[in-house]
Amino acid sequence: MEWTRQQRYRPLNEVSSTELAELQSTVNQCEWRQTFHIQPNTGLLNDPNGFSYFNGEYHLFYQWFPLGAVHGLKYWYHLKSKDLVYWDDLGVGLTPDSDFDSHGAYSGSAIEHQGKLYLLYTGNTRDDNWVRHPYQCVAIMDDDYQITKLDKPVISSIPEGYTDHFRDPKVWKQDDQYYAVIGAQRVNQTGCIVLYNSTNLLDWTFIGEIETEMDSFGFMWECPDYFELENQGVVIFSPQGLAASGDQYQNIYQSGYVIGEKLDMQQNKLRHGDFHELDRGFDFYAPQTTVDPSGRRILVGWMGLPEIAYPTDSNGWAHCLTLPRELSIQNGKLLQQPVKELEALRQQAHTVKDTIVNATKVYEGFTGTTYEMICEINSIDAQTVGIEFRTSEQEKTMIYYDAIGKKVVLDRTNSGQEVGVDYGTIRQCAIDANNITFQLFVDVSSVEIFINDGIEVFTSRIFPSQNSDGIRFFASAGSAEFQMSKWDY
Repeated sequence: MEWTRQQRYRPLNEVSSTELAELQSTVNQCEWRQTFHIQPNTGLLNDPNGFSYFNGEYHLFYQWFPLGAVHGLKYWYHLKSKDLVYWDDLGVGLTPDSDFDSHGAYSGSAIEHQGKLYLLYTGNTRDDNWVRHPYQCVAIMDDDYQITKLDKPVISSIPEGYTDHFRDPKVWKQDDQYYAVIGAQRVNQTGCIVLYNSTNLLDWTFIGEIETEMDSFGFMWECPDYFELENQGVVIFSPQGLAASGDQYQNIYQSGYVIGEKLDMQQNKLRHGDFHELDRGFDFYAPQTTVDPSGRRILVGWMGLPEIAYPTDSNGWAHCLTLPRELSIQNGKLLQQPVKELEALRQQAHTVKDTIVNATKVYEGFTGTTYEMICEINSIDAQTVGIEFRTSEQEKTMIYYDAIGKKVVLDRTNSGQEVGVDYGTIRQCAIDANNITFQLFVDVSSVEIFINDGIEVFTSRIFPSQNSDGIRFFASAGSAEFQMSKWDY
């Protein structure tokens, strides 16, 4: 279906209940609906927004176009949770119905202030010539989850030197000041981040562009996020326009981070190390973090990418969010580990220990389409060791360690319905280790794989047949000791 501009920007209140019911029926018939990931009831989900902890609950919004698997008039959809595992559906959080967000309530963040939750977001507008005019807007949520938008933007203009690609404010508090980073594009078509501050979240002052060592690093930096962790400064952002280089930057757009000294507020300068990709898989973008009362820094990402067609599109929906991940720093890199609360999903357990020599093996209880599995592989004296999952005679997804090349490889060449094949079907990264641990979270149409306690993560959508539910373990050209634990979900 070719969508016209008018169809993409039709408000939800102009859509009949019959049309919505028909769309919901189409979505419900899809064989790739997830079971334990956040996904849209209908339509397209993208960036996580407003991730925060407020009044004893986590709040999480996401970008949402309700009418199909395309990018159109964006709403914020609202969820809340006490445990990061089970989420309550609160429906639409922000509706694009003002002069300042008429063409979409775009991405932003949230923070508690004076007993209420303040949402700072980009209002997207277009003029008669379809030229974009972004505004940074505020909405305020009370204890009863009622959200009221302010009647005018809090940042109404773009500073000189930047284009209309100016969006995605991420707010935090430091001492008695509020700060916000915003993703921007310079007039020379390069990406950067700018900084604002405020004492009340309503009156904002432009401090300037944050000085980094990445003056020409893609054409736009989306969804910036600054925070301090273990006495260091961390910037997460999603640069667009990086050229593939070896195993790096293989997706259409990337998400990653730099770690360094804390942001120098006086000079507006960040001294940092190298840029690292956050995720080595096929489908990960626009992550956002929050901090909980115990001080954990928790990240959620969009399990999808812009400008890529997905097999669920024809069923009227697209994309989901990743599982929440706790962040820490080790040897100058961010570690991502699934939050402990996810263990509540575990049901029946299956365990096995075996030495595999030049063989592929299957074990009783090791099948399924939704589960968590931890596989520890030690005493590796083989060229490759790994796992094939969601397998049948025709289909399989592979995660394995190449001990010769010292790389972890994810291969979805035979994973089922194709997705994003223009960008390849293999992702890999270098890991030099004597032992490998794979922790897999397998859902109906996705997998998240944490390597060696989160030193690397591979997040990917996969679209196998429902009967592809096998799991196989292998060691090639040698032997290795395997210890596996699997929990049904």
